[in-house]
Amino acid sequence: MSSPRQITVLGECVADAFTESASTPNTLALRVLPGGGPANTAVALARLGTPARFLARLSGDVFGRLFRAHLESSGVDLSSAVAAAEASTLAVAELDERGQAAFSFHAQNTADWQWTAEELAGVDLSETVCVHTGSLALVREPGAAAVEDFLAASAPRATISIDPNVRPLLVDPEVYRVRLAHWCELADVLRLSEDDLAVLLPGTPPEQTCDIWHAAGARLVVITRGADGVLASLDGERIEVPAVPTSVVDTVGAGDSFTAGLLHHLATRGLLGGRLTELRLDHVADACLFAVRVAALTCSVAGPNPPWQSQLEQLAIVGRV
Repeated sequence: MSSPRQITVLGECVADAFTESASTPNTLALRVLPGGGPANTAVALARLGTPARFLARLSGDVFGRLFRAHLESSGVDLSSAVAAAEASTLAVAELDERGQAAFSFHAQNTADWQWTAEELAGVDLSETVCVHTGSLALVREPGAAAVEDFLAASAPRATISIDPNVRPLLVDPEVYRVRLAHWCELADVLRLSEDDLAVLLPGTPPEQTCDIWHAAGARLVVITRGADGVLASLDGERIEVPAVPTSVVDTVGAGDSFTAGLLHHLATRGLLGGRLTELRLDHVADACLFAVRVAALTCSVAGPNPPWQSQLEQLAIVGRV
């Protein structure tokens, strides 16, 4: 097994504020945790032991300082992060009885979407085996075009991984539909949730959606389906992987942690760094089996708090007893 090379993640940090009961009448208490899909993925990668660099625009406000401390304490490389003058993005989350979160966003003109070509032009990818991005950074203007151009420039050097992480309350789903074909031209790995599918291609069977995105250019399409496990398709060859049973506190960050587990597993086996030419379906199955364990541990705790490698090792020891 080879040592993993660096994975570079580009995207947003979001302050996830969870509603809680307050002791004072007619007031609302909020518990704020550092989140944001790409940030969660970077944290999970670093905690699993993959060198993870995060390209972010970090505000100097109270939330930005929280993000920076969280990322650095998890071992994420912030040497290429931009110190942004704008405010941080805030999302207020309300959990249902199944631990599923409904978000309302406060994201107008915030730091995460202001990428410029100049900010990304000097990023050194010589040590990067994979570039991962997605979520709102790919669709929120004015920075989305700069992010897409960065992916196109990165593709000759690194595997490209994209997680659209559709947010219909913030961005018209048609924006995702129009851009998705272009993302597939850039992406080697495309990860979506069943909720993403329901918005992007309502009523379309998952297998058919995989074929649509293969035809557009993506080699590996992975669809996470919560308790129903994972459907993965490599150039049209399919495999299903069951979910790991767990006591769910909430599902916030589970998909981001799954993506990190998938990329970490592939990287440690030397399968990233190009167009996935050496990748086989059994490799995909093993990576998905590992990734569902990472996601299950994330679901077992509050908020986007992915596990450390030592926790997975302990779980494996317990499982053998």
